[in-house]
Amino acid sequence: MSKTNKRIRIPLYMQILAGMVSGAVIGIAALQIDGAQFIYNWIYPWGRIFIRLLQLIAIPLVFISLVKGVTGLKDIGTVSRMGGRTVAIYLATTLAAVLLGVSAGLLVKPGMLIDRTQVAHIQEEYRSFAEDKKHLAETKGGEGPLAFLDDIVPNNIFNAAGDNSKMLQVIFFALFFGLAALTVVPAKVRPVIALFDGLNDIILRMVDYIIYLAPYGVAALMAGLVADFNGDTGVFSALGVYALTVTVSLLVLILLFYPLLLRIFTKIRLRKFMKDIYPVQLFAFTTSSSAATLPVTMDVAEKKLGISSETASFVLPVGVTVNMDGTSCYQAIAVVFIAQALGIDLSVTQLLLIVALTVLSSIGTPGIPGGSFVILTMVLTSVGIPAEGLALIIGIDRPLDMLRTSVNVTGDVVTAAIVDKK
Repeated sequence: MSKTNKRIRIPLYMQILAGMVSGAVIGIAALQIDGAQFIYNWIYPWGRIFIRLLQLIAIPLVFISLVKGVTGLKDIGTVSRMGGRTVAIYLATTLAAVLLGVSAGLLVKPGMLIDRTQVAHIQEEYRSFAEDKKHLAETKGGEGPLAFLDDIVPNNIFNAAGDNSKMLQVIFFALFFGLAALTVVPAKVRPVIALFDGLNDIILRMVDYIIYLAPYGVAALMAGLVADFNGDTGVFSALGVYALTVTVSLLVLILLFYPLLLRIFTKIRLRKFMKDIYPVQLFAFTTSSSAATLPVTMDVAEKKLGISSETASFVLPVGVTVNMDGTSCYQAIAVVFIAQALGIDLSVTQLLLIVALTVLSSIGTPGIPGGSFVILTMVLTSVGIPAEGLALIIGIDRPLDMLRTSVNVTGDVVTAAIVDKK
């Protein structure tokens, strides 16, 4: 008998779920022995470090991904022809997905299922943080109709890059930089593009390392949140309703929204589309990666749905970076849910900012498992919601990630079919 024992590898999503459960158990146990202070002093800080790592990587990830995506359009001519049409459709469907998500979150109100008395002291803890953001929004609102441009166009990119709440400015600079690069002689830009390709690989590897720490970070954050909520188990009921809200919203996109677009803008029969796209959706569901699914997506689009090679080879790779309808819908619901759970009332200005940031930041969301966590921390911070609230949803994220990836790739193919028929 061989002495070599094969180590059993537990899937990361199971590790994260185990971390969430472990953190809840630790928090409840600590409350039974008046050990809340121990949680705050020795366990919760590790969760905050995990959140800081996500925030640390957010701006480099979005900037590099956007520049790489724009320069991948090859030239301004491509952008103005097929590229402009493709990006416009992607942004339009993403906006629809975000509005659906915000509406679902506000309508169902899953976060409101948590006992309000348990939320009171949490609300007090974060009140000053949220009020600072609201005050800033009100100040900006009184500066005139074009004051919002101050939040988009930076006067110093390094200052903007040093503040996660100024992500809109980083996005603007990345798009400006990428478009300018397309107008330069290709031979001169080639080394820059190669540099960004390498940086993109490095950043994605850093994301991998951070996500590997997720089970421990989630355990620490969950222990702290349970202590904050005094062991109230109502948070888990709210979490179940939140998951159901996300699932139903994503199914609306894949079963109603996309079929409607196909019927209006293409001649593809819905039954044929659903039959042919199923292998792509299944592959995306099992891998949770739009990037890994891309070869299968392109093969089905060209050979089964009759989309031209020229259109498929351009629209689908761009979609891996630019089009994240499922992810955007989920992020909108997640932000609203976390705000409700923490007792933070979102103003109309904050809701509009959630829509704008989610749509624009979706362009920089990497098509890999866990990539949306990084972007979500940025959106939370930008609208005055503590990023630590991410611990409430990260434990059950894996199955939702699988479903929203299926939505993402379906949206890519639908857009390719629309562009090809115009």
